[in-house]
Amino acid sequence: MVDVLVVGSGGREHAIGWKLSKSTKVGQIFFAPGNGGTKNNVPIQVDELDKLADFAAKNNCFTVVGPEVPLAMGIVDKFNERNLPIFGPTKNAAQIESSKIWAKTFMKRNNIPTAAFDVFDDPASAKEYVKSKDYDVVIKADGLAAGKGVIVCNGKQEAFDAIDLILVKQSFGNAGKRIIVEEKIDGVEASYIALSDGNIAIPMATSQDHKRIFDDDKGPNTGGMGAYSPTGVIDDKLAEKIQKDIIDKTIESLKSEGITFKGFLYAGIMLKDGSPYVLEYNARMGDPECQPILVRMDSDLLEYLKASSDGTLAKLPAISWKKQSAVCIVLASKGYPESYQKNDEIAGLDSVDEKYAVVFHAGTKLENNKVLTSGGRVLGVTALGDSLQSAIENAYSAAGKISWKNKYCRMDIGKKGLLYL
Repeated sequence: MVDVLVVGSGGREHAIGWKLSKSTKVGQIFFAPGNGGTKNNVPIQVDELDKLADFAAKNNCFTVVGPEVPLAMGIVDKFNERNLPIFGPTKNAAQIESSKIWAKTFMKRNNIPTAAFDVFDDPASAKEYVKSKDYDVVIKADGLAAGKGVIVCNGKQEAFDAIDLILVKQSFGNAGKRIIVEEKIDGVEASYIALSDGNIAIPMATSQDHKRIFDDDKGPNTGGMGAYSPTGVIDDKLAEKIQKDIIDKTIESLKSEGITFKGFLYAGIMLKDGSPYVLEYNARMGDPECQPILVRMDSDLLEYLKASSDGTLAKLPAISWKKQSAVCIVLASKGYPESYQKNDEIAGLDSVDEKYAVVFHAGTKLENNKVLTSGGRVLGVTALGDSLQSAIENAYSAAGKISWKNKYCRMDIGKKGLLYL
């Protein structure tokens, strides 16, 4: 039996722990720091790398890293130095997410399809560049900005405002010291996530996230308001193309540059006229994509995470998936992604039966036996269905049983997927 330490406090980490708990090979699961829905919480923050290593060593844990911050800080390198088993990419490999500029220049030199771009640290030069283009642009902060450092602009004025927001007002702090200005590719967005051991990469199930706060993909970007899996946006032929031209090529190109990528490689894909372009990479599982993907996964997650860490993925069979669809609806606090209230008591959690839906906690905390809101994205209600339509209905039915004063959710999660059936 293996004891596991899951690093993180979000819905993704709750889902990873939940899936690992189904393995006959897993003993205790600890969460650092965890949330109001996770058990065995350890009061260590994700950036306290030495304390995390000490805990893992003392408790003989296999560590699974959920979020990007500890990966960017080099948690895997620290654990490797101490010969502690851990799942995730090294600091060098995590640059693919922690610096968008590094990732874009990497794609350019290795001919991985992505939008045309240039890099700026001076607002005036960035604006001149925008003026010279006859297309709309996307402005991106270079560093980690909790999924909010990307501004999709319609027209020149929105682009100028975004440049000022990041470079002049420094709204993203150090993460926005430099920006990318790239061509806005209009098309359909989907998520393609693979698991790599540095030698090969095996695909996870396809999924599609809903990034914007309001129905019909309106309003500002968020960390994700819901997701479903699988998605008809990526058929078998397209999946093969993405795997070969993007995922495998990324792993091989990193290797040729002396970087071994172990962990989840997430490619945010834009599909235009049947061709895939990489919008961004993440060096981890997506959130909320993780929730419907893991609810559909039949194989033992621990086996695959350990094989990724050990470099032995080629010895394992392809991952087996439920035929059913899964939908995750994010229940958020009104006002997210801007300012929102915390400490609302959540009612109705006990009324959701896990036979029909799983409630993954994100921005919650437990106080005096009450579950309170503590973040913008509060819960991810995830349900299976024999069709995408029935999965949508099951997820919304379960989500409707949960309430708090400032609850908000989109009402159209998964609906765009119905267009591709």
